[in-house]
Amino acid sequence: MSITYTLSKYLARAYFVNTMILLSALLGLIFIFDTAEMLRRAGHLGGLPMTLLLKMSLLKLPEVGQLLVPFAILFSAMFTFWKLNRSSELIVLRSSGFSVWQFLLPVLLVASLMGVFQVTVINPMGAVLLGKFDQMERKYLDRQDNQIAIFQEGLWLRQSTDGLVLDGSDDTERGYVILNARKVQAPDWVLKDVTLFYFGANDIFKMRLDASSARLVKGAWVFENPSTHKQGGMKIEHAKLTLPTTLTRQEIEESFSSAQSIAFWSLPAHIQTLEQTGFDASRLRVYYYSLLSQPLFFIAMVLLAATVSIRPPRIGGTFMLFVMGIGIGFVVFFMSSYLQALGASQQIPPALAAWAPAGVCFLLGLTVILNMEDG
Repeated sequence: MSITYTLSKYLARAYFVNTMILLSALLGLIFIFDTAEMLRRAGHLGGLPMTLLLKMSLLKLPEVGQLLVPFAILFSAMFTFWKLNRSSELIVLRSSGFSVWQFLLPVLLVASLMGVFQVTVINPMGAVLLGKFDQMERKYLDRQDNQIAIFQEGLWLRQSTDGLVLDGSDDTERGYVILNARKVQAPDWVLKDVTLFYFGANDIFKMRLDASSARLVKGAWVFENPSTHKQGGMKIEHAKLTLPTTLTRQEIEESFSSAQSIAFWSLPAHIQTLEQTGFDASRLRVYYYSLLSQPLFFIAMVLLAATVSIRPPRIGGTFMLFVMGIGIGFVVFFMSSYLQALGASQQIPPALAAWAPAGVCFLLGLTVILNMEDG
């Protein structure tokens, strides 16, 4: 027998509604906890309105929601199949001649479409909102104005400064600098082909500096044998320049390699730019491949849910099966995180680290259901 459109629509809608309800409940809890954390962080600052903190929590919500979707896919599938089993609807379907694959197909289709929608729409939208959240966090909670970006022209960095130290003499006027380096030699953090623009109070340009290299030490950038060009002045060669900074290597690396702040469509170009600049893009490659594997991963979650929730109620052991299903969900989550960490550290290929969890779960669920159905 072929499954009818009406029946397919009924199964797909039941699963989709259950997923949306569960995901909304999880997002609501996360929003409450995030808002409480914002209030705690803002408690010692004072003067921050509640509406601003609520807005920041909302901006962060899509990024956190993407971590919850696989759990929502798994648990809502378990609940949907359990509910259909309890009402004997699955028993009626099986006795009517339908195979497990026929009534699983609409649910699998919904899960795969949700995976595609998350990757192509939710992820880019979440990246934009997370970028705005990061800006507001630096401005209102961290009280920092450092900005870092990577383009094809290299590394761009903006930071405030109380002055420069040239050949042992201080230029103490407070202002800010914009620094550009064409290449970065990691992990030593030696910048190549460096240009620095120094602006004083009221955005008044004071000086340009060129250096073949610079290095980041604790609390300062050190430029060797730089040349400066002051407004209306001549080129002057210096032995050494020191630029005080509060930035650390870890902060700089995290600022431009935060995968969640980069939209799916922009990841390939950003990975290429990072590698051309001299940085390791393994973490971004793992993230990009994991996004590509999301539809298959969601299908695998439905198959795993089916293995523990489509058994006839008369067999018993439903509670233990649900406990097993929940345990499987958390094992898959930690396995995925562990493999991605191995991929980011170049212990295993990035493609293997990203696709292995989806592939293993898919094959496991497929094997169990085949054994239950035809074994």
